[in-house]
Amino acid sequence: MNKRKEACYLDIDNGLWGRSCRTSQIARENCALRCVSTACYNTIYADDPLEEGEIDIKRGRDFRHCLRREIQEEKMSSKHGTE
Repeated sequence: MNKRKEACYLDIDNGLWGRSCRTSQIARENCALRCVSTACYNTIYADDPLEEGEIDIKRGRDFRHCLRREIQEEKMSSKHGTE
């Protein structure tokens, strides 16, 4: 996830995600999470985005679990697609 997130931070900093993603550190973080995985972000955070000063360990763990599952599914589908 770290490599994906770092790439997303670069895109955000370069303005590819729009001005709203650069208004605050938490806006940047929400955009980075959405960039890493829109599907997981929508499942975990869309109804209640992170707010300034908020540390949500449970949702962070849920997001990482969702992302791992998404990556495994991508690997499986690419294996089946090449056979």
